[in-house]
Amino acid sequence: MEREEIGQVKTPCYVIDEKKLVHNLEILQRVEQESGCHILLAQKAFSCYHLYPLIGQYLSGTTASGLYEARLGREEMGKENHVFAPAYKEEDIRELVQICDHIIFNSMAQYEKYRELCKEVSVGIRVNPECSTQGDHAIYDPCAPGSRLGVLKKQFEESCLTGEGAIEGLHFHTLCEQGFQDLLVTFQAFEEKFGSYLYGLKWLNMGGGHHITRDGYDVEGLIKLIQYIKDKYQVEVYLEPGEAIALDAGYLVTEVMDVVQNGAVETLILDASAACHMPDVLEMPYRPPLRDGYEPDEKPHTYRLSSYTCLAGDIIGDYSFEEEKRVGDRLVFEDMAIYSMVKNNTFNGIPLPDILLLQADGEIQTLKTFGYEEFKRRL
Repeated sequence: MEREEIGQVKTPCYVIDEKKLVHNLEILQRVEQESGCHILLAQKAFSCYHLYPLIGQYLSGTTASGLYEARLGREEMGKENHVFAPAYKEEDIRELVQICDHIIFNSMAQYEKYRELCKEVSVGIRVNPECSTQGDHAIYDPCAPGSRLGVLKKQFEESCLTGEGAIEGLHFHTLCEQGFQDLLVTFQAFEEKFGSYLYGLKWLNMGGGHHITRDGYDVEGLIKLIQYIKDKYQVEVYLEPGEAIALDAGYLVTEVMDVVQNGAVETLILDASAACHMPDVLEMPYRPPLRDGYEPDEKPHTYRLSSYTCLAGDIIGDYSFEEEKRVGDRLVFEDMAIYSMVKNNTFNGIPLPDILLLQADGEIQTLKTFGYEEFKRRL
């Protein structure tokens, strides 16, 4: 976004950058074409369905974490539609078999419970290769000890491979914002435990968490691994990145409402909130990238960035700037297309940010606006 574009929008607002989104999609399409795999949009990271027709020009379809996302993928993209959830209600399964191509179960018990209902779709089992590559982020590690996600090798029942309603694929998802080397290590652990079951199956889904569109990602290595899997096991290969699709392709524009001093700490009160508008800042936690913002004390003016909610800990982080900040100044948080719109909330009655599209031609299109009715309707 340019300075004049930042000044003309109503804050707070999310702005999706069409050029950057297409840049990511072109990389992912190349992986599809050169490897022969299928790449699906993981809607849990980015569900701005206004852009599904554009995304569908590059990718094979969508994947969902439950019924409502599955409905959205079917209605708004209408291509391949997959779903995985740790557990399903029967009424949900009865609808999912009508709108999904693949249904993936998290346990042998769930698979056996719904096996008869799923004869007309391709069924898979999520497995746990027991290979952790997450480092310090245990909350995002499906392979952590005691994890509820995925069937262990000792729990896998080979009876699911034969007979009416037999499974047709295996699924593992173990990564979060990681590079190819972590995928390779994970696949090797998966292959050692579960590789023998792939012979005779139709597909392998390697889940999400692949930062394929990040600078420095080993795209060539990924393509070679997929080709190896396809050649050896004669299966279709699926990837389900969410972040990679909209990585660095969005902004959260906010305005300084007040400046508060308490001892040595000077705080900017913003009309954007970590708790309401970018919850991962508090959950993960992490310090979001800020345009023209630097590490504390790196530049002459250091501020703590906070919000106008009543939550004392609604702190975005400490940043320094070349120039002093005043009421009315605007700030632009970057990489805000992912895990923001899908997780935001109206705590304290704080309004939801509007969703805008910065088109490739530089024009700004309003995709969606929100008001008091959205707050009240959710209560």
